[in-house]
Amino acid sequence: MLRKSVAKLPDYVSDSTPERLAKAAGLAKLTRLSFNENPVGTSPKVKEALANWAFSQGRNYPDPDALPLRTAVAERLHVNPDQLLFSSGLDEMIALICRTFLEVGDESLQPWPTYPEYQLQAAIAGATTATGLIDLDDLAAHITAKTKVIWLCNPNNPTGTYLPISQIAQFMKRVPTDVLVVVDEAYIDFVADVPNPSALSLVTQFNNLLVMRTFSKLYGLANFRVGFSIVPQRIIAKMQNVRLPYNISGISQTAALAAWQDQAFTQTVKQQLLTARQQWSAFFEANHIQHYASQTNFMLYQVADPQALGAFLKQHGYLVRDSMVPGWIRQSFGTPAQDAEMRQLLLTFLKTDTEVPN
Repeated sequence: MLRKSVAKLPDYVSDSTPERLAKAAGLAKLTRLSFNENPVGTSPKVKEALANWAFSQGRNYPDPDALPLRTAVAERLHVNPDQLLFSSGLDEMIALICRTFLEVGDESLQPWPTYPEYQLQAAIAGATTATGLIDLDDLAAHITAKTKVIWLCNPNNPTGTYLPISQIAQFMKRVPTDVLVVVDEAYIDFVADVPNPSALSLVTQFNNLLVMRTFSKLYGLANFRVGFSIVPQRIIAKMQNVRLPYNISGISQTAALAAWQDQAFTQTVKQQLLTARQQWSAFFEANHIQHYASQTNFMLYQVADPQALGAFLKQHGYLVRDSMVPGWIRQSFGTPAQDAEMRQLLLTFLKTDTEVPN
């Protein structure tokens, strides 16, 4: 009954809610620092907008074009509104890209480590993904006649590292025009000290470049599931054909528009998270803990036994990613109080872990 590509997939194991995990572990509370969520919260303007959202609208299908949101996004980003494609978070966008461009026997390329959803959705489409590639030179060297899509997460998840746009521009010149390059900018809002860090500046130069954005991170709307892409003019009509109609609810469109317009709040969020990043970087340096220089709202750092640390932190009420990269922990930034407690817990674990019994 199953498609061959689907039958080969490992069984999906969903991430439970912190509340259910805490109850199962006999804990009063669990704080999730494993999803790169916004610890500051959502703009108060969103609450006001939703309070004014007419409940009677719930009986109607939402605006399929998300026109008010589309207009606002296009104006600020200085892009053609007709090149904007909205999705239910970026996971739907990734699936949409694979459904539109990949067939059985095709290939996608991605560096490693990176966001695993690219490879999963390519596999569902029946394509293979070349993994283990290190950098842009390695990606370019592996382009073949079967290559249809190349994934670049920038800044990258889970390393948090950032690729300069000049390097992406040089890479694009080496990519055949019939290969789509997807730049996932889910974390672009957290890049600091880089003028014009987005690949949007390259969209008019390359008609095989697609740039993805999300409202889940800086804007604190992960639960509302709103993402979008700036798509080359020559392919957006075909992607619209494949996109599910009415995929963004009216209430989500309303929330996203309110959050997008409250730039004062988003700047407050960004500043708090940049401060947290500086504090964590200083902590890792002072304690000689190997880590990646992050341009996101999380950090990836090395410990001898990630699973043991993950279990220790869970016992003390915190969830982190301890299995994305062997030997490493990916940890989101929390509130200032949570981060301070996490640093103390990490020191306690490392001290205990390195003590030699008499």
